[in-house]
Amino acid sequence: MKLKEKVAIVTGGAQGIGRAIAHLLAKNGADIVIADINGKQAQTTAQEIEALGQRSLAIQADVSRFEEAEDLGKSTVDAFGRIDILVNNAGITRDGLFLKMKEEEWDSVIAINLKGVFNCSKAVIRYMSKQKAGKIINIASVVGQMGNIGQANYAASKAGIIGFTKTLAREFGSRGINVNAVAPGFIDTEMTRSLPEKAKEEFLKNIPMGRMGTPDEVAEVVLFLSTDSSRYITGQVINVNGGLYM
Repeated sequence: MKLKEKVAIVTGGAQGIGRAIAHLLAKNGADIVIADINGKQAQTTAQEIEALGQRSLAIQADVSRFEEAEDLGKSTVDAFGRIDILVNNAGITRDGLFLKMKEEEWDSVIAINLKGVFNCSKAVIRYMSKQKAGKIINIASVVGQMGNIGQANYAASKAGIIGFTKTLAREFGSRGINVNAVAPGFIDTEMTRSLPEKAKEEFLKNIPMGRMGTPDEVAEVVLFLSTDSSRYITGQVINVNGGLYM
């Protein structure tokens, strides 16, 4: 039980990669707060966590709204007394070629994917600073490192997360807070299943390992970054992409 008596917040934790992360952290002893825009699904995932023997709290939250992120941090401390781990996983896509991309498609992706990371990190950092310990793990993307046609908004948001991660690592390392990013590649989720088969085939051609990754493979890296095993690692981007980006 590597995370016994630890408390973790997972944003976008109701499904997909976030749900896999929440389950694995719980299996390793952490109590879990599931924060998601989908309150009903968040409640279902929280019940799954409780079935694993850990305490869990579901909070419906729009991470793009600062006051809701603040309430998320406060509600977690009120319920569990501390915050040890924040996994900034919440994210959306609004894909389209740049010339056809609407302003609202740009704004919504930046607001949730990037501003949401700022909001939630801001909401928990003071609690971690008082503890002189904490782990912030930001879910970036291979697209933030290499770009992708039709994803100018998504790529910009994920590249921004990487810069944000490195800056926070520098600012809070002396306070015992580790800040790292995980950059998944082509992962088998509801989001990627909706892609046209031709697009999937093109992606797979560029992956040396010849397959998509799984949410559990991303979760394993998040678990490592959440434990004391990674205590001397900060400001890093850990790639989980089967060799897609080297």
